[in-house]
Amino acid sequence: MARIRLAYIGGGSTRAPGTVASFIRQADHFAGSEIVLVDLDEGRLDLVRRLAERMVEAQGADLRVTATTSRERALPGCDGVLSSFRPGGFEARALDERIPLSRGAIGQETQGAGGLFMALRALHVTRGLVEDMARLCPGATLFNYTNPVNIVAQAVADHSDVPVISLCEGPIIFPLELARMAGLDPRRVEATMVGLNHACWSVEASYDGVPLLPLLERALEGVTDPWARRLLHLAVTMGSLPASYMKYYFYEADMLRELRARPTTRAQDILAEVPDYWAHYREQVEARVPTLDPARSRGGLFELELAVDVMDALFNDRGEVWLCNVVNRGAIADFPDGQVVEVPCLVDRRGARPLPGFRVPAPVRGLLGSLGEYQGLAADAGWCGSRRDALRALVSNPLVRTLPLAGALYDDLARAHRAYLPERLW
Repeated sequence: MARIRLAYIGGGSTRAPGTVASFIRQADHFAGSEIVLVDLDEGRLDLVRRLAERMVEAQGADLRVTATTSRERALPGCDGVLSSFRPGGFEARALDERIPLSRGAIGQETQGAGGLFMALRALHVTRGLVEDMARLCPGATLFNYTNPVNIVAQAVADHSDVPVISLCEGPIIFPLELARMAGLDPRRVEATMVGLNHACWSVEASYDGVPLLPLLERALEGVTDPWARRLLHLAVTMGSLPASYMKYYFYEADMLRELRARPTTRAQDILAEVPDYWAHYREQVEARVPTLDPARSRGGLFELELAVDVMDALFNDRGEVWLCNVVNRGAIADFPDGQVVEVPCLVDRRGARPLPGFRVPAPVRGLLGSLGEYQGLAADAGWCGSRRDALRALVSNPLVRTLPLAGALYDDLARAHRAYLPERLW
């Protein structure tokens, strides 16, 4: 089994204990490995380190967990780097959500104007991380979970030689959610989704071996929840299962009205839960056998589990197929070869290589093409562009579209996030 050194950037976050739990569950695949937790918050980093050590000890896992606030100390000798961080925290996400709503536009973590500013903040940090990786651990692979994962991967792929694989459980989860909405058993669903991250669509979907879409259409009449009806109707109309994020585009007015009516944003809801996450982690550090409670752990019991699966396939040369965000190289005919796409990949010691022969459904090719163009513009602007470059990216976003709105949104968000952006983007 592979013995690796892995730096976990964001290792003092609320989701870090669950990520360590995912590694412990597959500890036999990484016997003797070291996980280096890296974070800027010394207090939370130390708490996660102590909890991780207790969890490793209690499970008898052959893993070593260390921690540092310095990338200079963490990166040398690393085989891989796991990236899952949020510049500005959930407070910044709340601004991404709330400010666009005040201008009559959708604000969200990965979509619209809020998604662009998450990308700009994330890439400001990622560029320094990638430069450090090239210098301190050349050849190491970046396993990225930092949102928006497609824009981050596009920028790294276009502007560096560091191997990058971005990951998201969405393509696994979306078909199961739709089946559940229709009153079906999600355990009996098999589906493959391709496209762009948070903008993927199914190219095959079955239920106990028979086509799933006719079952969804028959179930639609009895579904009463408004949003379940909308998403199921979208799937049936397009003849393909959508990522749940497609509601922002195909039901934009409905989503905007609902978001503006809510007293809090999603980030504010999460912020209200965060103190209990940390209280739970402090309790478990002192417990005789530390056990994470899914209800009191960010993301549930096992976090970033897909990253651990992909690392296992890569470092242990398993030749398994996993959904990854990688450079297209002709895998999906509807996108340029250099576009980062979400697609099934064969993962082994040579990396994650996209499987060929896919097309996205014809009714959504136009939208996905626009989102792909926006993805490239946003990646370039965040990595090395100017304020004007970023404004061009923003106005190209299908949820923005007009220059006066883009200009107002950019001014508001750049002012709010000034501390987390390079001067060239002010």
